[in-house]
Amino acid sequence: MGTGQIALVLVFGILGMVAGFFIRRYLAETKIDSAEVEVKKIIAEANKEAETKKKEAILGAKDEIHFMRTEAEREVRDRRVEVQKAESRLAHKEEMIDKKRESLDQREKSLIESDKKMDELKSNLESVIDRQKEMLQEIAKMSIEEAKNLLLKKVEDDARRDAAIIVKNIENEAREDAGKRARNIVSLAIQRCSADHVAETTVSSINLPGDEMKGRIIGREGRNIRAFENVSGVNLIIDDTPEAVIISCFDPVRREIARIALEKLIADGRIQPARIEEMYAKAKQEVEIEIREAGEQAAFDTNVQNLHPELIRVLGRLKYRTSYGQNVLMHSIEVAHLAGVMAAELSTDIRMAKRAGLLHDVGKAIDHEVEGSHATIGADLAKRLQESEAICHAIEAHHLDVEPKTIEAVLTQSADAISAARPGARRETLESYIKRLEKLEKIADSHKGVEKCFVMQAGREVRVLVKPEQIDDTESTLLAKEIAKEIEAEMEYPGQIKVTVIREQRATEYAK
Repeated sequence: MGTGQIALVLVFGILGMVAGFFIRRYLAETKIDSAEVEVKKIIAEANKEAETKKKEAILGAKDEIHFMRTEAEREVRDRRVEVQKAESRLAHKEEMIDKKRESLDQREKSLIESDKKMDELKSNLESVIDRQKEMLQEIAKMSIEEAKNLLLKKVEDDARRDAAIIVKNIENEAREDAGKRARNIVSLAIQRCSADHVAETTVSSINLPGDEMKGRIIGREGRNIRAFENVSGVNLIIDDTPEAVIISCFDPVRREIARIALEKLIADGRIQPARIEEMYAKAKQEVEIEIREAGEQAAFDTNVQNLHPELIRVLGRLKYRTSYGQNVLMHSIEVAHLAGVMAAELSTDIRMAKRAGLLHDVGKAIDHEVEGSHATIGADLAKRLQESEAICHAIEAHHLDVEPKTIEAVLTQSADAISAARPGARRETLESYIKRLEKLEKIADSHKGVEKCFVMQAGREVRVLVKPEQIDDTESTLLAKEIAKEIEAEMEYPGQIKVTVIREQRATEYAK
């Protein structure tokens, strides 16, 4: 390569470098200008966005101010309306007060005028009375006090003399006739009204067709006898006595239902828990029918009419209640006849005496459900079922809980004493025993979740059946402890009392 060419290459290289420099400078200036434009654009957009937000904030503030102003105006309007209503009520009350004040003023004026007239009449009456007294004193020639004392003395002397004569005659007649007449009335009543008495018992004996029936009654692992005792609330005693089992229970109605149910089961032959419950329900229904029929028969036998149906039912329950060693229903019928005979001898109301005598012990049918003596309970029941006041008083007074005030009450008390006057009657011991057993059942029944409870073994065991959906196994244990503690705290008893809580879960379905 020659020198000229090298020089030319150098010139072109220098020109390229200069051209590259200016080109890079131009590009840099172009980028700077575009960046400035972009910055200005961003600043403009930011200003515009800030202006927009400012306007939105101003509009939101205006809306909020408008809403607050509207709410304030509405509240002011509501308060103004309430104030107007209150003002109208006050105006109405002021108007009523003004009217009442006017009427009171008028009434006061009329009362003042009436007082004036009364004073005038009183003064005129006093003057008239004074003139009449003066006229009487002139006629009788004595003062009012003297005449009054003279008259009272004469009346007193006559009354004393007549009273002394009457008392003397009554005493003489009473001494001569009272004892003899009373003995005649009582002996006549007893002779005309004898009744059969039954011995008091707490057990019933059931004859069996054979000893193999005992095993069927007991069931596999004792499930049948447990089911029977749980349903009926009695003790079923199966011992070595040939072809017989014993039902033991202090409640005679419960014992009778159990007896009928067991006889039905023995006759049927199918003894299992479901069948036991079915037969017990049928026996209970039969006993209810017998109770009603017994009450109706007692009313018919004594000719006591128009008894309330509930009184007849309660009276029929006495068929299964015994006391003093005699059946209470038979005792009530006997008392009715005795009271009727004595009422006839004394020429008093025979029907009233019979009615009081028949109903005098009706409280014994429900005394395990209500607190108090059977006389008071019976009187309250009769009063609630619209018996007359005389009948209620005779029932309440037949054991001197209250003082007898009528002849029917006295006759009922006397007839009851005659019927019950037998050797060996220990009322307090028997009734306190029954009350103790009923108290045990009441304590157990008072707890939540208890379905049934029965006192057994002459009060030595309380058997409690609970609802399985409400009481679980753990709560059953706690319930037994609670009942035992409550019995210890509230009762006095000999020996110990066993509390057994039974929780049984059953599931039953029907194939259709």
